[in-house]
Amino acid sequence: MSEKTARGWGAGAAATTLVLVRHGVTKHTAAKAFSGGLGGDNPPLTQEGREQVMLTAEWLKPLASSVSTVVTSPVLRTVETGELVAGALDARLVEEPAFAEIEFGEWEGLTFGEVAERFPDEMKSWMGATEVAPPGGESFDSAQARVLDGLSRVLEAHAGETVVVTSHVSPIKLIVAHALGAPIGGVFSMELSPASVTVVSFFADDRASMRLFNGLPVSRDPFAAGLF
Repeated sequence: MSEKTARGWGAGAAATTLVLVRHGVTKHTAAKAFSGGLGGDNPPLTQEGREQVMLTAEWLKPLASSVSTVVTSPVLRTVETGELVAGALDARLVEEPAFAEIEFGEWEGLTFGEVAERFPDEMKSWMGATEVAPPGGESFDSAQARVLDGLSRVLEAHAGETVVVTSHVSPIKLIVAHALGAPIGGVFSMELSPASVTVVSFFADDRASMRLFNGLPVSRDPFAAGLF
């Protein structure tokens, strides 16, 4: 690992660094609609979404010499995101099913306003308790268990490496909350932009360090600025 990734509390210690990339926009993202994993509509990226990801992939190109693997959720929009990023970094693409988005059941494809109108009591309960699932969907507590299982597999398989992970809002937030030792309810206070970059390093003694949250391509070099 380069000196540029050995910063913060973990300076000098071997770390496994995950560069977490949210997928670009789809028709549901643009409409601010609920969009889950493989159990939903599974829409592809829009042209705008592909352009967002290509900008992010270009921004990450300085990682090409240290990243050999891009791990992706199996959901179409993240696979397409992963393919674009892997192509830019000349890295292999592998799937990790645990990093798929939460399933939203009967809320799939509906906007927040539509859900609030049609399922007012269920939405109020869901917003207040991570153990509550949308009708026919999945709770944050349930999703956390599978996401952390997937995280353990990735950390074991890529110990000491820098790995790009293309995933979704909920899994990325759950990984961040875990890394910070924050309550799972903290996911309701985080916001991630399409094609954004979040960077978290994990150390062998179970420490973790968040290096970047919701980063977007900028004109200056993020590596020279010490963000990675």
